[in-house]
Amino acid sequence: MPTIHPLKISDADGQTAATLEAVKAKLGGVPNLLATLANSPAALQGYLQLSETLGAGQLTARQREIVALATAQENACGYCLSAHSLIGKATGLSEDDIRLARAGTASTIRDAAIASFARQLVRERGRLDARAVSLARADGLSDALILEIIANVALNVLTNYTNHVAGTVIDFPVVEVA
Repeated sequence: MPTIHPLKISDADGQTAATLEAVKAKLGGVPNLLATLANSPAALQGYLQLSETLGAGQLTARQREIVALATAQENACGYCLSAHSLIGKATGLSEDDIRLARAGTASTIRDAAIASFARQLVRERGRLDARAVSLARADGLSDALILEIIANVALNVLTNYTNHVAGTVIDFPVVEVA
């Protein structure tokens, strides 16, 4: 049961209602997470703006889903595991790719490095030592890509924590936390 309820478009202020209508037009509906974030227009706008900005970065949509799945698994966020398993399939991730990403690895060296680095960041709360960064570089991650992975992890931690605190009802095919 939610502790913070999703905001209905009809109850939102004009700007937030317009934002939610735009989300609905783009996605065909408003996911419960975004409707929950809409309780704070600043949180919703911050999420949407960072998401859009990162979408234009070096990580592909597929790689961003790998980061999201590794982060959600480490944070045990059932909502995000469910959402990103579905979204990941739309970006070309197979069931095996999804399983690997959740375990912090992947079938290619570069994607495995991305998944591993993301999962380590969450596990260690961002306190990675020089050796971990050196290993990421040895696996082909540039400093720019490392920073972009950190930003994507931060975006996903925002949603993971929101779902934990709010008790967001999963409105995607449910995926169980391993």
